Amino acid sequence: MRTARKGSVEMPAFVRQLVKETEKRVSSFFKGGGHGGAEHTVGEREEVISSPYLDRPILDKLTEEGCSCWGLTYALCSMQGWRANMEDYHNCVPQLGTGLADWSFFAVFDGHAGNQVAQYVSQHLLDQVLATGGIGPEDHPDRVRGSFTDGFLHTDKHLLTAARREGWERGGTTVTSTLISPRYIYFANCGDSRAMLCQAGQVCFSTEDHKPYSPLERERIESAGGSVSLQRINGSLAVSRALGDFSYKGTVNRPPTQQMVSPEPEVCVVERSPGDEFLVLACDGVWDTVSNEELCAFIQSRLRVCTDLRDVCSQVIDLCLYKGSLDNISIILVCFPGAPQLSAEAIHQEAELEDLLESKVAEIYEELSTQGEEPDLLTVLTVLANTDVPGLPPGGGLQSKRNCIISAYYEKKEAHNPTTPNRAAVQLTDGGHNRADKVEGSREVPAGPKSVHSDPSPIGLFILSQQRVQGSQAYLVTQGEVGQLLVPEAAGTELGGALQG
Repeated sequence: MRTARKGSVEMPAFVRQLVKETEKRVSSFFKGGGHGGAEHTVGEREEVISSPYLDRPILDKLTEEGCSCWGLTYALCSMQGWRANMEDYHNCVPQLGTGLADWSFFAVFDGHAGNQVAQYVSQHLLDQVLATGGIGPEDHPDRVRGSFTDGFLHTDKHLLTAARREGWERGGTTVTSTLISPRYIYFANCGDSRAMLCQAGQVCFSTEDHKPYSPLERERIESAGGSVSLQRINGSLAVSRALGDFSYKGTVNRPPTQQMVSPEPEVCVVERSPGDEFLVLACDGVWDTVSNEELCAFIQSRLRVCTDLRDVCSQVIDLCLYKGSLDNISIILVCFPGAPQLSAEAIHQEAELEDLLESKVAEIYEELSTQGEEPDLLTVLTVLANTDVPGLPPGGGLQSKRNCIISAYYEKKEAHNPTTPNRAAVQLTDGGHNRADKVEGSREVPAGPKSVHSDPSPIGLFILSQQRVQGSQAYLVTQGEVGQLLVPEAAGTELGGALQG
């Protein structure tokens, strides 16, 4: 596999997630200051640090699809998720302007400390790249590389003026982008979002994540007077390249590319091939939970059974959510003419798999029922997670079929006991009160316990992270509603296996 990675060390997804959350909590602690025994003066207000997470995820998805005149198709899907704010933006331009109608541009912008910088860059970056004059029908790789680099630096320079005027100095954004010409695929990456290209079912190229602990990045940071602690610049910023973040770009007598945070993209060129299948651009909300190889395999399998690319992207986002992603999640999927096509055999196998899962859920339910207890969803999931299920989607596993499993569970429960909802198992709550709001808005559903099986299309049961399991509580998320699943204390150990396995 070709890769732009140099000197970086890959960590398992759960380790990255644990480190990420620990860093945030430690950083918040120090920002909050010490209050032990100190008396506050009259009228002094203690600083309140708002949580970066919501009590309930926002599950609405923004989707987009399109095509180019030369056979490229694409889709986008993004979701706010558990984050308090949506800070992701994107560009999808399947055909550029005059003289470049057979060129395409796509980008994902993952903002931090506000969404203003990501929004600004998404509106100006492409224009700045094209304004350099290095991109034309002659398609010269060196000139295009230079245009990308100059475009990023010019955008950052203009952004500084806007940031000072509008008060955005603390904000920043990562960028992962691709420019597709008739002969080449250009990748320009700045930060820890990532792009990858797949050929013949394999990852043939991926961009490098720019992290402060990477040797070359760390060297630049320390040379500019910074430090790397908690895997962050000065213990705070988790990326080493970004547009914006001007509080890290003030070292005198050093050019922009040699500051603690550099706006310089890493530009790579891959010659196009008939074997090109698809490429993916996504924010770290995706890559924190799945590897390149897992995502490549999963998308390839979904392309054989899905008629809509938006559905493929939506399934990726659901998978990342089930695997514990706490971030905004955005993905762009670009398919070339050589991408996997719908397969009657694959569709048949998918239907057989869903029938098998439904029958296994029914078997588990019946077996547990004979023991004199009404099976709850967690118990069924726990047993199923330890059951051999052949034919699961590669790269997705049992988690990618969570919708089917939960639907089968509630159908079986309804058939087994159609008149008495299991009020002891699931209760929709809000801060301990018996009420529930739609995630999309403020419209209330009737107060009191509610059986979630009344929703015909549950999204799934998942666990965020160990920090979000308080006592015996986990979360059940349905289409637009979040229920609190009351888990028996004894099930604590099985919880991770059932939901993460």
